[in-house]
Amino acid sequence: MNHKTMRQIVFLLLMLPLLLSAQTHYEGQISVGGKAGATLSRVNFNPTVQQTMLPGMTAGVMFRYIEEKNFGLIAELNLAQRGWKENMEESDYNYSHRFTCIELPIMTHIFFGNQRVKGFFNLGPELNVLVGDGISSNFDYENARTMEYFLNNSRHVEQLTMKVKNRLDYGICAGAGMELNLNAKHSLLLEGRFYYGLTDVFPNHKTDIFSSSNSMTIMVTLGYMYRLK
Repeated sequence: MNHKTMRQIVFLLLMLPLLLSAQTHYEGQISVGGKAGATLSRVNFNPTVQQTMLPGMTAGVMFRYIEEKNFGLIAELNLAQRGWKENMEESDYNYSHRFTCIELPIMTHIFFGNQRVKGFFNLGPELNVLVGDGISSNFDYENARTMEYFLNNSRHVEQLTMKVKNRLDYGICAGAGMELNLNAKHSLLLEGRFYYGLTDVFPNHKTDIFSSSNSMTIMVTLGYMYRLK
């Protein structure tokens, strides 16, 4: 699937809530809230880089508009940690590159259940802005090419010192979870979500080492919603 097709899918996901809401005439409910949780992320390099999931944190605010008939729209503004951690088995070396991002997902919100407990699915496009990145390592990664461990294991080392090219990223996110209504105004939400970025983090020209380097993140969050209307 090429990038043009993926952009078309993102556009359709963005327009879907507006198109569906235009076909209904129910009185809407408006809620605001906050959320916090943990992330597990990696960068999908091509050629492959040996890595494990990098743990991090996320927190943000939510705005939700829902219809009475199991449908709504949810938008968020989050701060999240992403990146990757090198997998260096049989060694004491460690290296991780962590990104700090501002996220803006706008998703279709589909829910079902009763007045007390609801299940839900969220799906839609997401825009990300990289506002910071940092490296944590216990060896001289700038000279890794000369180190015996990397020479013996034929590992890629270019990514260890590579500078971020694209600080603006967009992609697709999808999540599922449960909502517990404490009363008419207050509710708690537990959600698991997956994000797949469509923009390469690092340079991807024909002369570059990596032809792709897009982000993938798993998030688990606990949220609180307050109903305004």
